[in-house]
Amino acid sequence: MHLLPHSLALSCLLSLAYDNVLAAPPPASSPLSRAITLQRRERPQRNATELTAWLNRQKAILEAKYSGNSQRKRASGLNLLTNQNADSSFYGSIAVGTPAISYNVILDTGSSDLWLAASDGVSTSSGGIPTFDSSASSTFTDLNTSFSISYGSGAARGTLGKDVVQFAGFEVDSQTFGVVTQVSNDLLNAPVSGLMGLGFASIAASGATPFWQALAENDGTLSSPLMAFQLTRFVDTPSASSLEPGGTFNLGAVNNSLFTGDIDYQDIPSGQEGYWIQQLSGLTVNGNSVSLPSGSGAYAAIDTGTTLVGGPQDAISALYAQIPGAAALSGNDGYWSYPCNTDVNVTMRFGSSTISWPISNSDFLLQQLSQNTCVGAFFSLSTAGTSAPPWIVGDTFLKNVYTVFRASPASVGFAQLSDTALAMNGKTGAVPSPTVGAVAATVSGSSANSGTDRSSSPNGASLGAGVSSLGMWAAALGSGILGGALML
Repeated sequence: MHLLPHSLALSCLLSLAYDNVLAAPPPASSPLSRAITLQRRERPQRNATELTAWLNRQKAILEAKYSGNSQRKRASGLNLLTNQNADSSFYGSIAVGTPAISYNVILDTGSSDLWLAASDGVSTSSGGIPTFDSSASSTFTDLNTSFSISYGSGAARGTLGKDVVQFAGFEVDSQTFGVVTQVSNDLLNAPVSGLMGLGFASIAASGATPFWQALAENDGTLSSPLMAFQLTRFVDTPSASSLEPGGTFNLGAVNNSLFTGDIDYQDIPSGQEGYWIQQLSGLTVNGNSVSLPSGSGAYAAIDTGTTLVGGPQDAISALYAQIPGAAALSGNDGYWSYPCNTDVNVTMRFGSSTISWPISNSDFLLQQLSQNTCVGAFFSLSTAGTSAPPWIVGDTFLKNVYTVFRASPASVGFAQLSDTALAMNGKTGAVPSPTVGAVAATVSGSSANSGTDRSSSPNGASLGAGVSSLGMWAAALGSGILGGALML
């Protein structure tokens, strides 16, 4: 590049300015001054979690802009959750297609498939559930392959497709998912449109690599190959609406503001990467230990898509035997009642850890049946003949800890919730808005394989009998679900 001498450059600039003045229209005889009123935009109100994410994002933008490094940086993102029907389920938002349209989906670490209700199948009876219209997306590909999956709370059937999917600030440009035309009654509750499985690909009915795993296996995409949950509690808040703030999901990094102390990681038993398995090595109630088998007989799936805690009949019976006045609930096989005025203090310990994690009495008390009788949140189930482990540990436990699911080494970690996280419990407010926007990284999804047979329900259909007299909650008890949240 050649530079003009200073004097010549200045002369050129003055000449251009003079020419522009001559070319300007003559002023009016009595020129009017003009003023533009400036309005100060109200400062957006952010909670501690949203503010931390915003600040980190601004820093990352500047670092990327001025670093001079053209290579893609590792990244992390978050998705604010919604608590549905007093802790029955927790959902986040994804965006699918071109143009991107947002959908609410249950985030389920107990399964591995992504699916959405289809506009051409369930729209007539969806009860206000937003549905996916494949014809509205210019990037959708129909794979012409049937899809079906069964949970403890129902089944979903349809076909497989492939499209762009965004979630928690990331994008997979060819994610395989189910476009579901048949859904069991009450499997979905508006405004939820589907489910995102966050388990490993080995248990995916579709054979597709789950969204999170596609990112984790793409070297350099995630800052850390993990995801984390903080869940809120509203089960003991009488004024709670059906939808309340549900906590935070992080992908690629943990949120240090939501826990205190160290994260206690315990590896998944060797060869068990499918569900997020932990060996339940300790269980106490009111200070008394419950006898547990060793090895695979005490394996537990850590499952954000399950509302309660289910386990083998002998262990559940032994647990309630430590609660004075407890009795098996008539007409609801597997559930137990106990006196409401009894404080029940349950702890759970996993793997070789020395830490026993307590469960709040508010979480153990599932529902009050009468003035003096309550139902407990631990129930018995049999997973014999299925791929599921004997124990399913759901949100009754997970609301009490900060939970991290780590891909490498494959492990689950728990940490004590911070005061910031605990302050969100029972704090009513507006639910998060779905997010569709810029993504930190994009990777390509994998093609669907033959998949895993998930046609067997770990609960069995017999749990749904004889419960009409207990109303909505009892109906949920009878089927082993709350608001369609028991996703095994």
